[in-house]
Amino acid sequence: MTIGNQICIHMKLFRLYRLLKFLSKCSYFLFFLFLITSCNKTQKNTNQVFRYNESSGIPTLDPAFARNQAIMWPVHQLYSTLIEVDEQMHFTPLLAKHWEFSADRKTIRFDLRTDVFFHDDPVFKGGKGRKMVATDVSYSLSRIANPATASPGAWIFNNRLHPSQPFEAPNDSTFLLHLIDPFQPILGMLTMPYCSILPREAIEKYGTDFRRNPVGTGPFRFQAWEEGQGLVLTRNDHYFEKDGQGRAYPYLDGVYISFYESKATEFMEFTQKRLHFINDLDASFKDEILTHSGKLKKSWEGKLSLQKHPYLNVEYLGILSAEANPALAHSPLAMLKIRQAIQHSIDRKKMMFYLRNSIGTAANSGFLPLGLPSYDSSEVKGYDYDLLTARKLIREAGFDEANPVPAIKLITVPAYVSLASYVANSLKQSGLTVSVETMQKSLLLEQTSRSQIPFFRGSWIADYPDAENFLGVFYSKNPAPPNYTRYANASYDSLYEKALDEQVDSIRFQYYRAMDKMLMNDAIVIPLWYDMVIRLVQPEVNGFYPNSLNMLELRTTRLN
Repeated sequence: MTIGNQICIHMKLFRLYRLLKFLSKCSYFLFFLFLITSCNKTQKNTNQVFRYNESSGIPTLDPAFARNQAIMWPVHQLYSTLIEVDEQMHFTPLLAKHWEFSADRKTIRFDLRTDVFFHDDPVFKGGKGRKMVATDVSYSLSRIANPATASPGAWIFNNRLHPSQPFEAPNDSTFLLHLIDPFQPILGMLTMPYCSILPREAIEKYGTDFRRNPVGTGPFRFQAWEEGQGLVLTRNDHYFEKDGQGRAYPYLDGVYISFYESKATEFMEFTQKRLHFINDLDASFKDEILTHSGKLKKSWEGKLSLQKHPYLNVEYLGILSAEANPALAHSPLAMLKIRQAIQHSIDRKKMMFYLRNSIGTAANSGFLPLGLPSYDSSEVKGYDYDLLTARKLIREAGFDEANPVPAIKLITVPAYVSLASYVANSLKQSGLTVSVETMQKSLLLEQTSRSQIPFFRGSWIADYPDAENFLGVFYSKNPAPPNYTRYANASYDSLYEKALDEQVDSIRFQYYRAMDKMLMNDAIVIPLWYDMVIRLVQPEVNGFYPNSLNMLELRTTRLN
């Protein structure tokens, strides 16, 4: 794009922003899109504005409340964290140039970049963004930990930080984080959007209205937002990262996020090339786009690109431990052989083919999903589909045709009733009777938290790319959530605690795999599939890559 075109765009954006009070909600954003594409409409591909839809809306742009994907995606464009994860799920520097642990591994020293500036904003003198320094890091992380903030991300620091001086900024370019005990996974937690760095001035000026007046150091800056209509971000011309040729990121001029609630409308907008990608596929048109083997149907080849990538989410069935609820002592689910029979009764590959259009990977390994660095299916074995073995286990448990296994109830949410019915029909082939009952998600979570549901469908999505985030679900000292099964195993707990103290990845990964094996041996959890990021992308989009956390990464994206 020429300098003239860039000036044209930014001048019109400025005039458009001044007109905001005089334009209706709908016409404002339509007018915006017209202006940013009109500067050089006769020349192809000069419009570098990436467009996507967020059907659930965006309630806030404050990273302290980035609890779901809808918020995380724009927050990731507006802010930066000390470190981040690359495509291989390894930790890499971002605001921090490098870091190191103290000899006792209770303190982490971060050496910060000195070329990072906050976005231009009226909170700063002359409206010019100032340099980010170590006290900004201390303030931002302290704000997350402060109960007065009421951040849903406060849990990441619970019982982790030194009580008297958790954060320290000895000079502008040095930040120290002090822990109570060694905790290697803290690095992963610091990559989460909750830990984005922001300036104190913005919080003090905007207060609760900071949610719609974001100020960060990210590749894009806030331009305008009409709630329920659309959100506009523009390129941060002072962003600090450059590519290998010395060109500044990002390549895009802006991002436009629409808020169509209807998935059908979203799909129509995409097919008419008014959106650049769709994340995930709604069940209503999944079969129209994909074959059962997970490939594009012939009619769509060449018209769009299909991106698939392992996603750190495992879908599973959970079984409540009998120790958590004495009423389960006489339930067949309390018997190991019955739990193992359930595992062998489910044809996960067939399930993926017919119910999921092969979106995901059948979970024939452990609870840890494909995509984690510690995942190793050759070492951790799950349960293959084997009806003969399942029936043999049921007989060994003391049941036969004259003495059938008592009926079992599986609880799920309405969206997964077809999956639950598939499981029930599969178990019937082994001689197990399962009835399916649905309830709303909020009630299901409430009752599983109270250890009131013996057999339930669940999922666990990674907050950060470390197996501890999954294996902590079964640590006996953790409440429900996350330990909905109330699993308790002293050997498992011991390995979990050793892993937290281990800084050598290869050794820590061995602990993780040993714990995963224990879960499979005890069969308290039934992994069904390891999820997958799936995106439909317009052919002109380049440098747009999926990752295992399904974070929206636009720094390297171009529109050809």
